[in-house]
Amino acid sequence: MPFEIGIMTFGELTEDPLTGHHPSPRQRVRETIEQAQVADQVGLDVFGVGEHHRSDFVGSAPSILLAAAAERTERIRLTSSVTVLSSEDPVRVWEQFATIDLLSKGRAEIIAGRGSYTESFPLFGYDLEDYADLFREKLDLLLAIRGRNPLTWRGRFRPPLVDADIAPRADGETIPIWVGVGGSPASAISTGRLGLPMALALLLGPMTLHQETVRLYRAAAAQAGHDASALRVSINAHGYVGRTSRDARDTMYPYFAKGMMDNNHQRGAGYPLSRPVFDAQATPAAGLLVGSPQEVAGKLLAYHELYGVTRAIIQMGFGGMPQKEHLAAIERLGTEVAPIVRDEVARRERSAA
Repeated sequence: MPFEIGIMTFGELTEDPLTGHHPSPRQRVRETIEQAQVADQVGLDVFGVGEHHRSDFVGSAPSILLAAAAERTERIRLTSSVTVLSSEDPVRVWEQFATIDLLSKGRAEIIAGRGSYTESFPLFGYDLEDYADLFREKLDLLLAIRGRNPLTWRGRFRPPLVDADIAPRADGETIPIWVGVGGSPASAISTGRLGLPMALALLLGPMTLHQETVRLYRAAAAQAGHDASALRVSINAHGYVGRTSRDARDTMYPYFAKGMMDNNHQRGAGYPLSRPVFDAQATPAAGLLVGSPQEVAGKLLAYHELYGVTRAIIQMGFGGMPQKEHLAAIERLGTEVAPIVRDEVARRERSAA
């Protein structure tokens, strides 16, 4: 299976720590579409938009941004990263992404998650006490909608559906549905039992952080009768591709540190990140995908060897990095990093065959 490389954004509205400039929502949404265009032009495989419901993000409606991106791109796959399914209506989620699938000629995907940012729960009238149960039920409904139409279904958190005609349908046979997992063993096990692909989020920490998570996922899949070797795993991590290692770290650090302080989880509860800690996270054994093209390619190949991942989605520009630097990194990822990784993964698979 070809190794896929992509990018994602949260569309955060963060004051530039170097210039003091604060982007407007209009500026950020236009920049988001431009990022998708450039990613498509340089041959990347996936473009994702995360969902957040706060005034320091513009991604409260990722499906609309992805629909706009569908009209400005030709080949790249378009995914949520993630859809906070616990506080969404799965019927509406399906309708929106099926529409994106039609607009894009079959390029839509959904990464469904529980949500590490929880502001959507009170906003839409859900109780955080039901956090896990909401996700389980709504994922069940989303998969049922994907699997058959019309649909009769009954659950706890919404009125039943009786012979419901849910349209439109996918442009092709189906829409891929991944589950976003932050490292929770229970989440990995339940995802494996369902036989769904898993998108692993690694914010900070060692590269090996998710080894047990992946092992549990594949073991649960095999026990449930799925071909565990055929299930896809993605690593989703922060990063930046610079001209050199020093250029990458110097460019990324002030913005990433600003984003961690201003945009990380609930407002006012930021995560202070010193430069030495950041540099430690950029070393070969740690999780950040930051460095020269050769360094980033090497780390992606290390993730492939460690976890058997077949996809990597990098969140570049977190913390309001200027568009010029952001687009330059996207171009390097597509033209310099991706060819190295794809060729080496293909060589490894030929050798293993």
